[in-house]
Amino acid sequence: MHILVLMGGWSAEREVSLMSGAGVADALESLGYRVTRLDMGHDVAARIAEAKPDLVFNALHGTPGEDGSVQGMLDLMGVKYTHSGMVTSVIAVDKQLTKQALVPHGIRMPGGHVVKSESLYYGDPLARPYVLKPVNEGSSVGVAIVTAEGNYGEPIGRDVKGPWQDFDELLAEPFIRGRELTTAVLGGHALGVTELKPKSGFYDYDAKYTAGLTEHVCPANIPPAVAEACMEMALKAHKLLGCKGASRSDFRWDDQKGDEGLYLLEVNTQPGMTPLSLVPEQGRLVGLDYVQLVDAIVKEALADG
Repeated sequence: MHILVLMGGWSAEREVSLMSGAGVADALESLGYRVTRLDMGHDVAARIAEAKPDLVFNALHGTPGEDGSVQGMLDLMGVKYTHSGMVTSVIAVDKQLTKQALVPHGIRMPGGHVVKSESLYYGDPLARPYVLKPVNEGSSVGVAIVTAEGNYGEPIGRDVKGPWQDFDELLAEPFIRGRELTTAVLGGHALGVTELKPKSGFYDYDAKYTAGLTEHVCPANIPPAVAEACMEMALKAHKLLGCKGASRSDFRWDDQKGDEGLYLLEVNTQPGMTPLSLVPEQGRLVGLDYVQLVDAIVKEALADG
């Protein structure tokens, strides 16, 4: 069987995607698949048509590999692919649309609203502390925590570096104190809960992808009721959004409020598959090594439809 691993692209998460794709391609080759590695350019449709794969393993992160664009293209081409489809991807990559899809079904998520970046130079959209994040970026790209003690100014200064300089709109949410948790879902089952403990600051892009900057506690040392709530919420979100293959739900837990302090932040439909990534780590909790995890994702994609 011929599998094309689609990776790279031009998003802010390009380097992470290249690492994910390289690991996936090596795993597939070890399983005996014929593998084509493709660093996505703007000629991607022609390159895929030329390769004629039986399946595309989507190892892209960010736009346009995670936002429904590539999924729609592959649907039109009639090519099977791993992970979530077009409609699910369009919703899940947009944090505000995700809230609209999940909150009415009882999934607790932070409040907040979308603001024009320009408005931040005139006043705060929420009481400090609050979080600003791009509506449709992953890997904590462009996230800023604005506190009363911070050095952004009050209001935020025009000359201060932050996501307000790179994005026309941002999602402003109340800051939730506490601990960072994450749960992966694969094949209709939640795998476990990991706590992420950055050595300094918060779990930003560098903390995620630089060895030694974040401690992974897997399984998380948290009360059983909180762990169960994480897994139930992640699985429910996976199903409500229509996710396929692997997904990963990220949480903040205010440990002063018990399981009532658990908030879902976002659902990642294209979770990382690098050596530091969380889905492979949780796969090991249930007896799946990296190669077996990749094979499970492939088998689900081939069985779907």
